[in-house]
Amino acid sequence: MKKIIALSLLFAAATPVVGHEGVKNQAVIERMKNMQVIKDGMGVLGGMAKGAVAFDAAQAEAALASLKAASEQIAPTFEANETDPKSESLPAIWANWDDFVEKADDFSFMLEGTDVSSLDGIRAGMGNIGGTCSACHKQYRMKK
Repeated sequence: MKKIIALSLLFAAATPVVGHEGVKNQAVIERMKNMQVIKDGMGVLGGMAKGAVAFDAAQAEAALASLKAASEQIAPTFEANETDPKSESLPAIWANWDDFVEKADDFSFMLEGTDVSSLDGIRAGMGNIGGTCSACHKQYRMKK
């Protein structure tokens, strides 16, 4: 299991961030990579919850482990108040740093309480997890 997680994180770190080509600032690139890991993990669990992807306990566990690891890196990767013209991060992050960190911690907390050993467990947890994503994105991410 640890090997799967390590490989998925390594793959994510080596994969260019789709939609963010041309970003020059390395700190911004690193946080974009971390957010892509989160997006990918949410895609796996969300796909299972919606029935678009067949439930697979091993894949669900790997996705959750990847999400947990990435969630712990949200505040550290945003700590440097750096930006890039291609970044979707709003300056409000650094103006409201404590609130931003609290929202990141809420995300981590919801992940800790998520049971992915069954489809019902995933479905039960996704609303709370998604709610923490939305709460942060509404306030701290540019609208597309």
